[in-house]
Amino acid sequence: MVWESGIKIRKFQAKDKPAVRQIVYDTALMGESAELFFQGQEVISDAFSLYFTDYEPEACFVAEDNGQIVGYLIGTRKKVSAEAIFNGRIALSLFIKALKSGIFLKKRNLIFIYSCLKDFLINGIKTPDFNRQYPATFHLNIKDGFRGKELGSKLITNFLDYLKINRCPGVHLATMSERAADFFLAQGFIQLYKGKRSYFRRILDRDVPLYIFGKLL
Repeated sequence: MVWESGIKIRKFQAKDKPAVRQIVYDTALMGESAELFFQGQEVISDAFSLYFTDYEPEACFVAEDNGQIVGYLIGTRKKVSAEAIFNGRIALSLFIKALKSGIFLKKRNLIFIYSCLKDFLINGIKTPDFNRQYPATFHLNIKDGFRGKELGSKLITNFLDYLKINRCPGVHLATMSERAADFFLAQGFIQLYKGKRSYFRRILDRDVPLYIFGKLL
């Protein structure tokens, strides 16, 4: 699909992986760079995207502007299966990579890890399980300078069409961004849950909400 000054939405290809990984890192903190809270681009990009690009690329889409990848949607039809593969095949090698690269010796990273542990003790990490009714999930990010051009809605439309073809009954996702929350409501998603997270308080001087949205297909 080509539209608006040459921007097109298409299926993810292996050649897109470096660009997707870069956007992952550049947008990890509600659209801002992960550098604000964590030093270690390879680890962050692996944690947030490796399963999708390497194990389920057929469920991924990109927005391309004149040969440049400016946004992505990386998803899975079955979140439970994706998590099982991540835990069984990716997590250990990712931990070893982090150890070898000295990730756990960097002050910024140690502060973030401490903040996550503190948040777990205060707020817990458990959220309601929506996988039965809404088994699919996805991550969506748009490069700075290309937001507000309906790229996100076009990527979602393509992903939902893919899910319908594969007879997936529903999809859910989590976000900590108020702006993203309004966006997903406008896309026809419903709010399934709202909690809060504290691990970015040192950076943002506040807790952030944790929303889970879902949509039946």
